Amino acid sequence: MENLVARWRRELRGTFSANSPTIPQWELDLEKGDDGGYFAPDSAAWAVHGSMTPVVAGIHSLLVQSLHPGAMAGVHDHSDYASDPLSRLAGTIRWIFTVTFGDTAAAQAASTKVLRIHTHIAGRYTANSGEEIDYTANDPDLLCWVHLAFTEAFLATHLALGRPLPGGPDAYVADWAVAGRLMGVPDPPLTVRQLHTQLEAFRAELRCDQRVRDTVQFLKHPPLPRSQQLGYKVLFAAAVSTLDPHYRELLGLYAPRLGPVPLPVRWAAKAVLGVVHLGLGKTGPSEQAARARRRRLGLDGVPGG
Repeated sequence: MENLVARWRRELRGTFSANSPTIPQWELDLEKGDDGGYFAPDSAAWAVHGSMTPVVAGIHSLLVQSLHPGAMAGVHDHSDYASDPLSRLAGTIRWIFTVTFGDTAAAQAASTKVLRIHTHIAGRYTANSGEEIDYTANDPDLLCWVHLAFTEAFLATHLALGRPLPGGPDAYVADWAVAGRLMGVPDPPLTVRQLHTQLEAFRAELRCDQRVRDTVQFLKHPPLPRSQQLGYKVLFAAAVSTLDPHYRELLGLYAPRLGPVPLPVRWAAKAVLGVVHLGLGKTGPSEQAARARRRRLGLDGVPGG
């Protein structure tokens, strides 16, 4: 039994670190640095990204992002997500945690690295109007869409499955606007109202085509170890349940029901996330490194330091 538990924990940690046998060095390096970073332990960003809700938010975010044909073209034409999904997941986690828990220099460097990679992601897609549009992943329109979809997903999922947010929902939107500016997003939203207004402006550009349907099928059935497959099904259902009804309809997804009665997938997801929390540990290595850096700099107990 002990060997089975150890194997499960090893597989679980491997899913989030591209099967690294040890804690990735970049997480340990977040202890270095000369300031407290953009966010403090009492921030909404720490509350969301230091919890387990991002496990579901990541699914939600990818589903929504795929609805923009420009974003979908970039993934379809340049990403190896289908053959190596764990590496792509690990790269995204690295950027999120570095911006959240690293010092300002590390956050800026991580964002610059992503933007540099984006310069090689270019092509053409057909808009809903029929116009052929040349794109790069650093186009302001695409950067904005990805930022909005990310913010909406992480906020909606945390509100459904997580603990109360310090400062409320607006605080998280304002916090993550910092990440948007680091990524070159023009005028990122600072409030939930602004977030929804900007998302609304994209509605006419969204669609669900065969590429999107293929992505949805992949997200439904990713190549995970058997020990994680049942729990993932619950988390996928929870992600679907937190989608805006408009996005859910576009994607052809439905919240699980037993006849007319909705199934309690959010409660089940909270239970699964609790188990994942046990497997990964109470506090992640990135947050531990950030707290160690703050102690070294004498920032403990200094709000926003």
